[in-house]
Amino acid sequence: MKIETNTVQSIDRAIYILELLSTHTDGLALTEISKSIDLHKSTVHRLLLTLIHHGYVSQNAQTQHYHLSLKMFEIGSRMIENIDLPKIARPYLELLSQLTNEVVHVVIPDGSDIVYIDKVESDNNIRMHSRIGAKSPMYSTSAGKAMLAFLPESKVKEIWNKSNIEKKTPHTITVYEELLERLEKVKMDGYALDEEENENGIQCVGAPIFDYKNNIVGAISISGPAMRVTYDFIDKFKGQLLTYSRQISKELGWKGYVL
Repeated sequence: MKIETNTVQSIDRAIYILELLSTHTDGLALTEISKSIDLHKSTVHRLLLTLIHHGYVSQNAQTQHYHLSLKMFEIGSRMIENIDLPKIARPYLELLSQLTNEVVHVVIPDGSDIVYIDKVESDNNIRMHSRIGAKSPMYSTSAGKAMLAFLPESKVKEIWNKSNIEKKTPHTITVYEELLERLEKVKMDGYALDEEENENGIQCVGAPIFDYKNNIVGAISISGPAMRVTYDFIDKFKGQLLTYSRQISKELGWKGYVL
C-alpha cells in the first residue's frame, strides 16, 4: 500500500480498507486485510473498529469476516437524488452557445417526447421559438434521436408506437425501419441530426447524456436556421458537442462507456 504525501495517513489507510472490502462480497478476515494492504493486524483492527463505530463496516458474528455496510450506498444515493441536471449542464451550454452563437438546449425524456429543461439563447436576430417546459417528439428531433439510439430496440419500438407519427415537414421520418437505420448511424457517430424534420428551416445536432448506471437521462443540442446550421457548421462543432455531453455525463457518474 502506497501512502501519498500531503495526505492524512490514517484516512488513507481507512480508504484502502473500504476499497478492498468493496471487491469482496463475502467479506475478509482480519489477517487477509492485513496482508492485502501490508499493515500490522493491530493497526488494521483499530481502523476497522473506527469504521464499525461510524457504521461503514460490519462484522459477521459467525465467520468474523468484515464487510462493507450499506452506509456508503446510502450516502451515494443521497448525492444522486440531489443531482441537478440543469445546474450541471448550464456551464457547458453557455460555453457551447458562446462557441457557436446558436441556441443550445438540454432536454430530458418524457414518455415519447423530449422536454426542454434549460436553454441558452444566441445573439442572432433569427432565433428558434423554443421555451423551457415545451415538448417535442423524440422521433423527429436530434436530441430525441440521440437518446433513442442508445435504448434497447424494444424500448424504441414502444416509444414509436406511443408517438403520434406525423409528417411534420417533407423531411420527417414516418417509417419505423428508416428510423432504425438512422439510429444505427447515430450509434456510430455519437450524435444525431434533425435535418428540418421537426420544423421547416431548422436544423439541429444533438448528443446523449448518460448517468452513473449508463442509462440515458437526457441530451444537449445545438439548433438554428438551416442557412446557418449547415453541414459544414455541424462538422466544425460536433467534436465540442460530444466533448461537453460526455463531460456532463461524467459529472453524473458515467464511467465513459456505452453498452
